[in-house]
Parts: sequence; C-alpha cells; structure tokens
Amino acid sequence: MRLILIRHGQTPSNVRRLLDTAMPGPALTDLGSEQARALVPALADQPLDAIYSSVALRAQQTAQPLADERSLELQVREGVREIAAGELEMAGDLASIKKYLTVVFGWVVGQPELRMPGGETGTEVLERFDEVVQEALDAGHRSAAIISHGAMIRIWAASRAANADLQNPQQYDLSNTGVVILDYDNPDDNDDAARPWRLVSWTAEPAGGPSLADSKHDGPDLEGLSAEEN
Repeated sequence: MRLILIRHGQTPSNVRRLLDTAMPGPALTDLGSEQARALVPALADQPLDAIYSSVALRAQQTAQPLADERSLELQVREGVREIAAGELEMAGDLASIKKYLTVVFGWVVGQPELRMPGGETGTEVLERFDEVVQEALDAGHRSAAIISHGAMIRIWAASRAANADLQNPQQYDLSNTGVVILDYDNPDDNDDAARPWRLVSWTAEPAGGPSLADSKHDGPDLEGLSAEEN
C-alpha cells in the first residue's frame, strides 16, 4: 500500500508559533485554505482509495477539498491527532518549544517511554497512529492519504520507515501541507518488523509550491525563536 501523509494548512496558532494541540483547535487562515485547495492539483497523479483525517478542525478543513474532488468520504480518526503538548499547551517561548521537541525526538532515538509533561508517552502516540494505518491496510486499500499534524507525521514516519535516519530526526522538516509518501514493504522481507515502511519522498514545502509558503508562520520554530531572542 502507498501511504500519503499530509500536514494540515496554516492556522492562526501557526502564525503565532504556539503549541496548540487541543481538540478541535482553530480553523485555517486564508492562506491555509489556499494551501488546502492546492492539494487537489498537487496530488492529481496519486491514486487514492481512502482519505483519513485527524479530529482537529484544521485537518478536516485541509482534507475536505481533496475528498470532494475524489468523491471519497472523509474518515475522521482520533488516532492521528497531534501529539498533545500537555502542560506546555499554548506555550510559544523557546524553553517550552525545546522541551516539547526534546521529548518527541527522544522517542525516535530509543526512548519511547518518555512522557510529555502532562501528556502521552511515545509508545502511546505511535500505537494510536499505527491503529489507523492498520485499518487502512486491513481494508485492502492500494493507497490512502492521512491528513494529520507536523510533529505527529515527523515522528511516526521516522519511527516506521526502514530507510529513515533515526539519529537525526530533526532533519525532517514539514511545513503546512508538506507531503510525505511511504510504501509498505512486506514484513517478511524486512529485518526490522517495527519499521515495515519505506520513505519514497519527503516534500517539506507546501504542496502548492513556493507561492504558498510562509516559513516564518507555520508553527513553533526553534531557529526562528532563537533569532528573535538574539
């Protein structure tokens, strides 16, 4: 099966660079809506049998134009929501962003039992996303799209793709409507049963191209925050 993971479009909290992970969360900005509509032509060459979305409003709004164009029912699933920030919810300062990313990147490099303060462990996060992916596999889909969230996609893909660089998960940036494509490898042919997927492509910039990019306003950013403090 081919799996297409898509980050939602821009929101007001992305513009403010906040750890906004509570559900249902904010709607898309005008730019975010443009980014969502641009997914339709950007993915025109990708067959799709199913489209899944996070329970977040922003994810559903991002997915709807694509679902409408393909005449597919949008399947909303709790398991692909964003990694909850817990006690860091709605924070936007450098220390809080560092704390959040330290935990999530720690999961990838071998510490899945680390717990986000007031939130989930990496094991819990990966298992809930795995359940939705397994649903798509069990349904026999040849290809499926999941509209989810930046941290969630980055961590799941890095943890489940056999050809991902586990030691440098921070290299996998993903702007609003960035697209990650993976193919499912036969587990019997894979030495690592926990990583049965293969990264085909990782497009960090918006699917609609540079004209829809706003890298300074697509979510919490350590580099940008560090520059502001200096």
